[in-house]
Amino acid sequence: MANFIVWCVWIAAAFACLASAIAVVSFRNPFFSALALIGNLAALAVLYLLLGGEFVAAGQVLVYGGAVMVMFLFVIAYLGDRTDEAPWAGGPSWQVVATALAAGSILVEVIVAIGLSTGGTLTTSAPIARSFGSPESIGRLFLTDHLIAFEVTSIVLLVAAVGGVVLGSHARTGEGEVDARA
Repeated sequence: MANFIVWCVWIAAAFACLASAIAVVSFRNPFFSALALIGNLAALAVLYLLLGGEFVAAGQVLVYGGAVMVMFLFVIAYLGDRTDEAPWAGGPSWQVVATALAAGSILVEVIVAIGLSTGGTLTTSAPIARSFGSPESIGRLFLTDHLIAFEVTSIVLLVAAVGGVVLGSHARTGEGEVDARA
């Protein structure tokens, strides 16, 4: 019975992850897209919990769901001017519908391929080391194997924040006015 509940939670979290990811790219309003991204990050945290990575799940919620999304929402609020639109203003276009159908068919194909190739191996647990997901093992990976990627990501986020502020300051000067600072 416990295995059934785990599978139900996994399917619900996976569906929420996919649905919120589709919502992120299909909403026209950036504020609603950011809220959908928060839902996606929460669903990923649930998946991390199911994998036994409690520290990774907590980091996902605190760092990405908290700090990074606050920065994104600050930039979106600073840019403004589009917060009064409905999430899917005018209904979805044929491209959105075709993309959703293609993504759904690829998802079904992946599920069928995994089910056929694994046979009965999904019913047994894989051995997991005690250090899996621990702060020590994650810190070791961040500071050795993935240090450059970790630092590049922080620089990209900083550039994105500065770019959002610069774009927001140009948007607030008015359409007919010339910015004296430019």
